[in-house]
Amino acid sequence: VGFASVDANDPGAVAELERAIDSGLRGLKLAPTYQGFDPLSPEAFAVYEAAEGLDLPVMWHQGTTFVRMAELRWALPLQIDQVALRFPRLRIVIAHMGHPWIGETLALIRKHPYLYTDISALYYRPWQFYNALVLAMEYGVLHKVLFGSDYPVTTPSSTMEALGKVNDVAAGGMPKIPVEKLEELIHRDTLHLIGI
Repeated sequence: VGFASVDANDPGAVAELERAIDSGLRGLKLAPTYQGFDPLSPEAFAVYEAAEGLDLPVMWHQGTTFVRMAELRWALPLQIDQVALRFPRLRIVIAHMGHPWIGETLALIRKHPYLYTDISALYYRPWQFYNALVLAMEYGVLHKVLFGSDYPVTTPSSTMEALGKVNDVAAGGMPKIPVEKLEELIHRDTLHLIGI
């Protein structure tokens, strides 16, 4: 399933998005830190309005980057709260659980019915991966956490293998994520949830 990406700074961004959808793409991928746009700018809001009107899900890289010239202020997941308030029917998936602002991301997906997150590229840090899933379980939003691998950087099979080992870092009386919940995460009908 292909997703389009447009530059919110480009005056023709909405027309480009409409053209991409007419050609068969089924969603929108945004990355303010990499694309160099303010996610709360009027230009960006015009793109969100178009995505909502076209009934498109938005996959959003809203988390850190180690690219020196990228603006981290545009990576903070909390900014999506303003987007979700203005566009309450817009389905948004916050990639990488908003790493390292995972708690903030989980608060957002709990608050807004059409916000989700995914686990892509998190298993490289086993302690953080475990803590993120435990926190999602404690917040009662594990059902809104989607499977993602960050392919081609890593693969679905390596992500599934890491999920199978996620509880290995838990010691003593630390909580464990039930195996059936991990299986649900892998086999969840993500496309249906995000409206594809």
